Amino acid sequence: MGLSFDPDAVSLPVGHFIGGELIAAEDAIEMRRPSDGKVYAACPVAGVDIVDRAVESAKAALKSSNWGSVRPRERTKALQTWADLIEAEAQTLARIEALCSTRPIGQLVAGDIAVTAEQIRFFAEFADKEGSELVPTDDASLGMIMSEPYGVVGAITPWNFPISMAGWKLAPALAAGNAVILKPSEMTPYSAVFMAQLAVRAGLPAGLVNVVLGDGPTTGTALTGHPEIAKISFTGSTRAGSAIMENVARTGVKPMTLELGGKSPQIVFADADLDKAAMAIAGSVTFNAGQACVAGTRLIVERTVAANLTAAILERMKAVRPGPTWDEATQYSPVISERQRARIDGIVKAAVEAGAECLTGGNVIDNPGYFYEPTLIANVDHPNPAIVEEIFGPVLTIQTFETEEEALALSTHPTYGLASGLFTSDLSRTIRFARKLEAGTVWVNRYSRSRDHILPTGGYKRSGIGKDLGREAYHANRRTKSVLISL
Repeated sequence: MGLSFDPDAVSLPVGHFIGGELIAAEDAIEMRRPSDGKVYAACPVAGVDIVDRAVESAKAALKSSNWGSVRPRERTKALQTWADLIEAEAQTLARIEALCSTRPIGQLVAGDIAVTAEQIRFFAEFADKEGSELVPTDDASLGMIMSEPYGVVGAITPWNFPISMAGWKLAPALAAGNAVILKPSEMTPYSAVFMAQLAVRAGLPAGLVNVVLGDGPTTGTALTGHPEIAKISFTGSTRAGSAIMENVARTGVKPMTLELGGKSPQIVFADADLDKAAMAIAGSVTFNAGQACVAGTRLIVERTVAANLTAAILERMKAVRPGPTWDEATQYSPVISERQRARIDGIVKAAVEAGAECLTGGNVIDNPGYFYEPTLIANVDHPNPAIVEEIFGPVLTIQTFETEEEALALSTHPTYGLASGLFTSDLSRTIRFARKLEAGTVWVNRYSRSRDHILPTGGYKRSGIGKDLGREAYHANRRTKSVLISL
């Protein structure tokens, strides 16, 4: 059965989701579809009263269900059922997501949704396999490190991969025994609401997953500053992460996991497989139109192979097919909004004015919706805005090097350290660079995450604090206490 659909025929779950019910709201933000710019809905905005209601719902659900203390295998079974239901409802979930976001329908069904179900199952298995421990003490005492859930966790997700990011936040927190109040981006809110509805259908206690809709200044501030939310998890820009830290510090103290911005390098040596490198590099910039925090937007290539690699990348960048997200043939996404597209264009124009050369792209695509051409910029140095700023769009810069030391120096960014790519056939060089690169993730001879969910993700410097995915994400949703018993 084909995946393409009529965007005007999609039914949306409009409203906050609290205690297992949709809650309507009057205040709302006008929403436009990225694929054609058409107004299609309005996003409710939760204030302090709605956030309070969600917190009370979460607390009540934890108490009545005993979710944090129930036999861990019961949590595992409920989450696995939820994952099954997400897969069963993949087409409905994908239509909701594709309508609102920049994610094409074909990539959603085969990628985002399938991987999210896998991740939920992955974290579900931690519930009865990770626990407290006995520790060595003297013979007259018994030492234990007890592990327990925080209680109510607040989570905020971005607009670029709404389903995936919701899964990143919800799965480990729920598996660890917490309730969650999730605020998705006001630009892509509805898939999170539908996922929460599926959680209740799957048998998770109503109120364990609550979704409050709204913007950062109003809803995000109320959520992160709420005194009864014990822990915050956020994915988004470094600027927004800094604002969350400030708000938390102003209203109290609580642990945070922050996955923030990036300006990731991809380093290519002359001994690399250039076809593989070209495919990975072009793909990392054109996938979701470069709207990914880990996008490898700085190409740093050995001078002797720069011309050949550039030609191969150009060929692949020019071959992508833009189209609306509801067309299963679409290969290339729109940008999320007119404002974001104007920002991308402004940085590209500023880069050229500063002396850079635009080898391809550099313009708005004359189609309905918010599309921008895949863009390749050469002759850039460190002060150039295309090198310094996180563009969050389909823009790749090229710099060349002659020595390993020069490559390493060019790869280091003063602000960010989220991810990096390395292409070489030299194993010794791989190990040297893996140790020296200032990034939370190093991909070698590839540039993408795998379905190995055990690998955590998170950044250095201002790219974040803590980790998502992996064992680390589960443990980040539990706190420990030390117990010493005299015998």
